[in-house]
Amino acid sequence: MTALEGHRAYDAVIVGGGHNGLVAAAYLARAGRSVLVLERLDRTGGAAVSTRPFAGVDARLSRYSYLVSLLPKKIVRDLGLDFRVRARTVSSYTPVERDGRPTGLLVGGGERRTREAFAKLTGSGREYEAWQRFYGMTGHVAERVFPTLTEPLPSRDELRRRVDDEEAWRVLFEEPIGVAIEDRFSDDLVRGVVLTDALIGTFADAHEPSLAQNRCFLYHVIGGGTGAWDVPVGGMGALTDALAAAARHAGAVVATGHEAVRIDTDGRTAEVAYRTPDGEGTVTARHVLVNASPQALAELTDDIPPALAEGAQLKVNMLLKRLPRLLDRSVDPREAFAGTFHIGEGYADLATAHAQAAAGELPGAPPSEIYCHSLTDPTILGPDLVQQGYQTLTLFGLHTPARLFDRDNDAVRDELLKSTLAQLDTHLAEPLADCLATDAEGRPCIEAKTPLDLERDLRLPGGNIFHRELSWPYAQEDTGRWGVETRQANVLLCGAGAVRGGGVSGVPGHNAAMAVLEGDGG
Repeated sequence: MTALEGHRAYDAVIVGGGHNGLVAAAYLARAGRSVLVLERLDRTGGAAVSTRPFAGVDARLSRYSYLVSLLPKKIVRDLGLDFRVRARTVSSYTPVERDGRPTGLLVGGGERRTREAFAKLTGSGREYEAWQRFYGMTGHVAERVFPTLTEPLPSRDELRRRVDDEEAWRVLFEEPIGVAIEDRFSDDLVRGVVLTDALIGTFADAHEPSLAQNRCFLYHVIGGGTGAWDVPVGGMGALTDALAAAARHAGAVVATGHEAVRIDTDGRTAEVAYRTPDGEGTVTARHVLVNASPQALAELTDDIPPALAEGAQLKVNMLLKRLPRLLDRSVDPREAFAGTFHIGEGYADLATAHAQAAAGELPGAPPSEIYCHSLTDPTILGPDLVQQGYQTLTLFGLHTPARLFDRDNDAVRDELLKSTLAQLDTHLAEPLADCLATDAEGRPCIEAKTPLDLERDLRLPGGNIFHRELSWPYAQEDTGRWGVETRQANVLLCGAGAVRGGGVSGVPGHNAAMAVLEGDGG
């Protein structure tokens, strides 16, 4: 006997209770459909969760995903979510040594201050003017493209007309992003700061012919129609908790500890088999929405799995007793870490790190970036920790593809973490280790996750945070009307592997729900 034995037929069964599955569940239940969410873990949220990773420490960290940009306000409004974000006062700080002295580039704190920071670093105003023109162009694209993410897929030509800027289309959609960066910027550090948005979770060179880096860059600069990346108040778990509450309030049944193991369908009615610690069962549904990877979908339906696109990132969570002092004394650590703190991300540094990893070696100077959630939103820390000045740090390492960890995941993780923190220490006036808090057992409050750890913990294929390579946000062969369709007419993909998936956006969940409602006549 399972928890669902009394109700065996639903309008929609959603496989996976991550944020996209919960978005779909809430929309469908609010439209009057009977909805069941099957989640194999004992909690909802998937990768968008907050946890207390350090024993005996009242710090609730966004454990995997950590910033919000791609979540449309439309979804928050439509579902009546109790969820807020806060803007960061600083966009980024990138330390560097120039002429034997520590300095850096601070972007934020007002236009005048940013202009002065560029002039101080580069010796003139040319790079800042180029920066303004470049991001004015991407801002225009963001305004035009972001609203289309929750609409039926436009054709390539339709999206091009909507962008209505041939230079922007060429730069972002047709030629490697490295061409535009090298044409527009001269300073190596400025070039690197621009390029980083093309590499988050994507293992590619600036001139990769496949343009995987361009697709990554595009999704990083269009969020919200502005490209801004905001801090989720209460942590990422606040979003998925609000989504789960909205789905349940609308009438959806959310069954945790229920793992879907098979989907059989004739295109009109589907049967979903699941198992729990107490036994097995089946339910029927008119529609099945799979909030899991395309590989998982293939396994569930006994189909041919798509090619694997490996992940390429190191995720590190830390709790500090205090923020470390910087060698560059012109910048307050509270400003430097409030935005994105770039480490080893000069343009040449990134190219070297990519070449080393492509050759099967760990980067000698691992590039990474850090930010401090608790500076913008201290609610994730207990009152005592806030009073004592504790802060969180989240680090995201680049150019570390899953293949590098195959020989010994634990040993390589330790080696990479050590060298990554050593890179950070070169810009600090005190070792980071001296600032780390300790847990109830006296252990340093730091944890690291490799792509293989994410594959094990979250079933992300190859540890890829996007489930597979990011897609262009327009229709291509076999993408369907909404970008969520599969070979089976009544089985939809509503996870990050859908077209216009990737990131914490809720877009695939919204679009899968719209496809169901549209097919049902509203």
